[in-house]
Amino acid sequence: MPDCLPSDLVTLRDRVADLARHALVPLRDDDRLAPADRAAQVRALAKAAGLFSLTQAADTPELTLLVARETLAWHGVGHLPGLFGPEAGLLAGIAEPLRSSHLLPLLAGDRRTGFAFTEPADAPRPSWAEVDGDQLVISGRKSYVTGGADADFLTALVEVDGQGPAMVVIDTDLPGVTLERQFMSLDGSHHAAFHFDRVRVPRHHAIGAPGEGRSRALGKISAVRRAIAADAVGTMAWVITLVAHELQRERRGGARAASERIRLRYGDMRIQAYAARATVYRTARAADAGLDVVNESIVAKVFTTEVANQLVDMAVQLVGGEALVSGHPLEHTLRRLRALRLTEGESDTLRVNVARGHLDLGKGRL
Repeated sequence: MPDCLPSDLVTLRDRVADLARHALVPLRDDDRLAPADRAAQVRALAKAAGLFSLTQAADTPELTLLVARETLAWHGVGHLPGLFGPEAGLLAGIAEPLRSSHLLPLLAGDRRTGFAFTEPADAPRPSWAEVDGDQLVISGRKSYVTGGADADFLTALVEVDGQGPAMVVIDTDLPGVTLERQFMSLDGSHHAAFHFDRVRVPRHHAIGAPGEGRSRALGKISAVRRAIAADAVGTMAWVITLVAHELQRERRGGARAASERIRLRYGDMRIQAYAARATVYRTARAADAGLDVVNESIVAKVFTTEVANQLVDMAVQLVGGEALVSGHPLEHTLRRLRALRLTEGESDTLRVNVARGHLDLGKGRL
């Protein structure tokens, strides 16, 4: 881990590492467990260790979240469901009645939410809402709703006529809400597509002031990008550790680590991982200093996911064909990391956004 961590984060790192080694790794590798049972056991362990609540507290520092997430990923368990509690996200600081009807049940685990931001490419216009007295009447479609398949309500980006974009809470059991399809992506995560046909919600279901919807959504997305980057750098370290073990293993003809060609590749893996980790830690510290890190979060997400994909691809090359056998840790990691290059914005689009952030808006730093 990086030098200069305060003592409380060193303690957290060691506690999380101990939990991962002695409890979570055995759970991960127990093929007898059904996914729901595994998630329930992970959740209980995370609560007992004080992990579960880290994402639910509004004042948890970014560096704390980074250390916890990276340490879990470093031990190959960062992707297990149930490690962290539901986050307030866009509902953070929400007033009544949404606080009691949606936020508190969400934090307690009694209600589940989905994030509806992306429109299908063939949509004639972005999802919109007409104002009808004290109600919003919502129409449109959302194509890639994260968590939507099991959601009790959605936080959806909607263009309110005459007011601008707003994030709106939409219960999925309302008349006019149609779950068009459920699907699973390459990494095993579940998503959904929705159609809204003149869905009526109270006007107080719009979060924040009119016109703030897109900036609020991007704030949530920015936090998720930092979480992805933390997982990516931890996974890099896990991959590198696995590769080192394989290269040093004695076999007929000696350990492959003796080969200069192999050492060159392995050295390059460590160099790239070091640079990627520095990027993520700098971004977390800037966020904790109260700086605007929207562009830096994009940089961290793009750089770490691209590097992580390069490293796991190289790891497969170094380990050999067995790494592609279904069920091998690298085979699963290869699929999971590939999906991260698209999650919360595909890499080339985000590169353009970084350029726009500086050239057009004067945002971002080197």
